[in-house]
Amino acid sequence: MYIVQIASECAPVIKAGGLGDVVYGLSRELEIRGNCVELILPKYDCMRYDHVWGLHEAYLNLWVPWFGAAIHCTVYCGWVHGRVCFFIEPHSEDNFFNRGCYYGCDDDDMRFAFFSKAALEFLHQSNKRPDIIHCHDWQTGLIPVMLYEIYKYHGMDTQRVCYTIHNFKHQGIGGVKTLWATGLNREAYYFQEDKLRDDYNPFALNYMKGGIVYSNAVTTVSPNHALEAQYTDVGCGLGHTLYLHKDKFSGILNGIDYDFWNPEIDRYIPYNYNQDDFEQKLYNKKALRERLLLQAADKPIIAYIGRLDNQKGVHLVHHAIYHALNKGAQFVLLGSATEAGINAHFRHEKQFLNSNPDVHLELGFNEELSHLIYAGADMIVVPSNYEPCGLTQMIGLKYGTVPIVRGVGGLVNTVFDRDYDQNLPPEKRNGYVFYQSDNQALESAMNRAIDLWYQAPEKFQQLAIQGMNYDYSWNNPGTEYLNIYEWIKYKW
Repeated sequence: MYIVQIASECAPVIKAGGLGDVVYGLSRELEIRGNCVELILPKYDCMRYDHVWGLHEAYLNLWVPWFGAAIHCTVYCGWVHGRVCFFIEPHSEDNFFNRGCYYGCDDDDMRFAFFSKAALEFLHQSNKRPDIIHCHDWQTGLIPVMLYEIYKYHGMDTQRVCYTIHNFKHQGIGGVKTLWATGLNREAYYFQEDKLRDDYNPFALNYMKGGIVYSNAVTTVSPNHALEAQYTDVGCGLGHTLYLHKDKFSGILNGIDYDFWNPEIDRYIPYNYNQDDFEQKLYNKKALRERLLLQAADKPIIAYIGRLDNQKGVHLVHHAIYHALNKGAQFVLLGSATEAGINAHFRHEKQFLNSNPDVHLELGFNEELSHLIYAGADMIVVPSNYEPCGLTQMIGLKYGTVPIVRGVGGLVNTVFDRDYDQNLPPEKRNGYVFYQSDNQALESAMNRAIDLWYQAPEKFQQLAIQGMNYDYSWNNPGTEYLNIYEWIKYKW
């Protein structure tokens, strides 16, 4: 099958968050299975050119219709760790992608409307006719709209679109200007409720809603998050639209790259290990203590790795530190704050706890250190307010680090409570889950984990090994996406 991924990110060349990892990981898995996969990306001035091999001009004169005229573009081709990527560079005074950043500009809606138009023009003019066009997030939400309202009538009538939403919080809001720029034009038509009109602002167009309405299949990044998006405020106003299109909407868990996150071959940890020589994990625990100057003691280490913000349940992260210490555990935190107030708060906590031999707060992000923490910690806490998929808990499971998670989003689909899960036998359970967002709920789950570590260490080790037995690679998601591709290719 010939598949083209169109996105605003692809790790490691363009990475602002988890989207880039997913686009790369899924593309790699699909290609391993014998599919022809190509990626179309913006050519940002600030992307990591050191991760692109053989970058060269592939299409010199791409003229993209824009506001009744046309913008000249050059399309470059290069290989990003084995993946064939096309990078679109517009030659325009707008400098769409020469801003020194990926996102955050006042005209982001127009920047990515242009990118969507240019990607389709490139497919059209170069006579590329993929079976599947896979689009990601609001930045490419207009692609299925333009495909089925314009390009369908110009030789692209057999292409099918899968649209994946990674973050409902950012939906892409435009206006009349978007219609005239892209050539969609008809204001009255697209401002209808069943087309692009935003459900809460009748004077705005919603790119993500357009992607949902026009795509042949819509996915998000976990089954439980798909339910949350339809029936709770997690959908950020798109719940009704998702409900109307529920027959083509589903959730598929993201995967993680086991070539990178795997204690058997991890080059960042001093002692490699697996389920059969789990005792080697203790040596990594010793190395972690030595690196972070924690005291050598017969105590469990609880970790938190991730952003420090409201989505991640920062108030519970703070409480987890002190509750762990009160329960006779050690705590390691690796993360950075996105807001000045939160950053200042945790800097104060770091200074306050600096002399405590049982805690270390590392404010910032260090890739190498994160691997050692996963390998050396006994438990990892993930108390998110909402979590579309979550990678931290899946990495923790692979490293035999027992997750303690809040029961939201993809955390529900990957972590199964040792004591209370009724759907799986005890030998298939792998962690601890709490559901409320208050301190008492977190304490209850932490208490159960810490008590098991102290009172029945052999049972705790067995729980950790059961987590390592789970397969959260791209193997299963790859199969599910291929099933969707086959379904839309032959159904529509």
